[in-house]
Amino acid sequence: MASLGERMVGAMQGDVKTFTEIEADPTAIGQAVTVIVIAGVASLIGNVFRVGLLGGIMSLVVTLILYALWSLLVVLIGTKVMPEPATKADFNEAFRVIGFTASPGVFNVLAIVPFLGPLISFVISIWMIVIGVIAVREVLDYSNTGRAIIVCLLAMVVCWIVLMLVLTPLFLGAAVVGSVTN
Repeated sequence: MASLGERMVGAMQGDVKTFTEIEADPTAIGQAVTVIVIAGVASLIGNVFRVGLLGGIMSLVVTLILYALWSLLVVLIGTKVMPEPATKADFNEAFRVIGFTASPGVFNVLAIVPFLGPLISFVISIWMIVIGVIAVREVLDYSNTGRAIIVCLLAMVVCWIVLMLVLTPLFLGAAVVGSVTN
């Protein structure tokens, strides 16, 4: 069994063997959460001057919620709406594998570099999307990448809707209440 660091590097490389190992290891759920938190804290540090401490903390909480929602949607869409004959997955498998797609996010600490920060974050986001498609393909046991891309796009749209219609108003409301009570 590979260490957390080895799994993160494997995930960053889009290594199928790494994703298969993570999927098969029920104890890797803690590692997946750790990866998401490490990437979130790196992003908080890298973007603290742009979004502030409170914005960074809210972003970290939203990220954890969205990874859980993303995993649930991938399983539902992939196994119920668009399954292949070999497709089988559950939430825990999907969350473990998809959680490791946050691995490149550790480099978001570099977003603190003036003027280059947004570009660095953008490149890291693209990197995470690419390995996310690979991870989804593996966790759903798909034979082609096109189907995984479609599942990712559908899940992304639902996550975006939830973010805009539910999470953003909740956090904005909490921020307003917090500022009024202080």
